[in-house]
Amino acid sequence: MKEIDIKQTIDMQKTFFSSGKTLDIDFRINALKKLKTCINNYENDITEAILKDLGKSHFESYMCEIGLVLSEISYMLKHIRSFAREKRVHTPLSQFHSRSFKKPSPYGTVLIMSPWNYPFLLTLDPLVDAIAAGNTAVIKPSAYSPHTSQIIYDIIEKCFDRQFISVITGGREENTFLLNQRFDYIFFTGSQSVGKEVMRHAADNLIPVTLELGGKSPCIVEKSANLKLAAKRIVFGKFLNCGQTCVAPDYIYCDAAVKKKLLAEIKKQISLQFGAAPLQNINYGRIINDKHFKRICGLMEPSKIIHGGQTDEAALRIEPTVMDNISFSDNVMKEEIFGPLLPILTYDSLDQAIHKINSMPHPLALYIFTSDKHAARKVTAQCGFGGGCINDTVIHLATSQLGFGGFGESGMGSYHGKDGFSTFSHYKSIVDKKTWLDLPMRYQPYKEIYEKLVRVFLR
Repeated sequence: MKEIDIKQTIDMQKTFFSSGKTLDIDFRINALKKLKTCINNYENDITEAILKDLGKSHFESYMCEIGLVLSEISYMLKHIRSFAREKRVHTPLSQFHSRSFKKPSPYGTVLIMSPWNYPFLLTLDPLVDAIAAGNTAVIKPSAYSPHTSQIIYDIIEKCFDRQFISVITGGREENTFLLNQRFDYIFFTGSQSVGKEVMRHAADNLIPVTLELGGKSPCIVEKSANLKLAAKRIVFGKFLNCGQTCVAPDYIYCDAAVKKKLLAEIKKQISLQFGAAPLQNINYGRIINDKHFKRICGLMEPSKIIHGGQTDEAALRIEPTVMDNISFSDNVMKEEIFGPLLPILTYDSLDQAIHKINSMPHPLALYIFTSDKHAARKVTAQCGFGGGCINDTVIHLATSQLGFGGFGESGMGSYHGKDGFSTFSHYKSIVDKKTWLDLPMRYQPYKEIYEKLVRVFLR
């Protein structure tokens, strides 16, 4: 799409927003209901599109993408009227007699830029929150998942007028065109490098942003952990979507005393969950494209592979692979893996592990497996991270009651449920002052008695 067409689309949306139609809660509810119906009607087309882009099974596509979007819509429909109400707050005595409240208001026309790894979920989930909050939205899905981008385009065209919700397809050129426009808010999910570029463009126009990025999410396995269950849940979270999950455990950081037993359980679980020949498993997906396939293969050191390691370049498939004898100086530990490679490192004390994690860029997620409640509290209190789980992986992403977002280098801001509504809302702080009483103490000429009264009120 040409830059002039993009600008016309944004101008059209700004005009529509200015009409005030999106301020009507019933308008938002009807929009969400229409979207939900359309998603249900297109379910088979959506799963086929995701299969073509990423090789995901229909089951996984529903569990990890379609179902979560539908759940977010249902949650918003249930709570939107409550979220949209003015929230009364305490008024100090010095403001007698007044009513103080916070009024949630939409930003206006927002830009949602989404990634390719969960192309349906990570495009539609923030859109649901933006609609619920009363915004118009321009959506820019990833060019790396063209089939899903097309079905998103079809759904939005079916559901909404372009002056309300629009989809812009294309690649880097279109991204640049969009970032040069004056949106009222930008919501970006993707890599840290592109996130920095988004933030630079937003800064030029003083546009508020939410950045959902990534990082090296550690998975601590403490010596008291149930190793069989830990292995089962780690293997699920790590190799879901072939490791192309922003909150996947990037590496295991385990107590040296339990490494041998943990490795044995992880190997068992890989075979149980993916079979003896994972590359032949029709429910095991693939790497998004050749570029990423080669990048991941470049991180595999054959001498350190203790399980897996087989690849199929033609099918863009890499086996679930476990790497041992890894140090933090190895290449696989210098960048987010975003693929089915699981390095294992060890620590001698939990304090050592905490110190090391905190010396690195803040991760998007952190997981700890332990039977020791004190250890769990210590790690979750002392380590800096976006979100995570105790004795599980990735599932914190799947509830609308919990906000999802990064911390430091892994992002800023959050969404899902109430947090999502708040992200796409500006809360106006308003004092409604009554007219039947007007205390004289704030006005000149100032008097000693007035100063004494001010000191009584303000201390």
